[in-house]
Amino acid sequence: MARQPEGKTTAKVSSEDSALIRELALLLDETSLTEIEIERAGLRVRVARNISIAAGIPPLMSAPMMGPVTTNPTGTPAPDGVGDFSKHPGVVPSPMVGTAYWSPEPGAKPFIEVGSRVTAGQTLLIIEAMKTMNQIPSPRAGTVTQILIEDGQPVEFGEPLVIIE
Repeated sequence: MARQPEGKTTAKVSSEDSALIRELALLLDETSLTEIEIERAGLRVRVARNISIAAGIPPLMSAPMMGPVTTNPTGTPAPDGVGDFSKHPGVVPSPMVGTAYWSPEPGAKPFIEVGSRVTAGQTLLIIEAMKTMNQIPSPRAGTVTQILIEDGQPVEFGEPLVIIE
């Protein structure tokens, strides 16, 4: 049974909410994340895994960390010498955890390519989260200079996706 922090009230959980919580818990297991939080339609759900090394439970093993992958649908190489993309002023970060796709369906033309001019609100890519396809809009107008993820790649919240200058 989950603990409720002091000062917070518990609401009755519907079967729909229970299904959502179960899906989030499965997503934690599949992705080795330690915590997921979503808010939709006034409902905020946070699912976290409590890892205790002191209790003799070993920490989760994770894949070796790799630097960002700089690719694009056209196959043209991106400029070298760029360090941490998350600090770039034109970065578009992932607003959620999920799987990123360049096009609306397999084999379709990608939403954007390196060199594409985009307008504010234009769809850059989609992220599938809990079997829902979420369009990721451009926060500003500009030119796509880099696409930092592979098609079909899992992405984390805040992970740099695209650079728009």
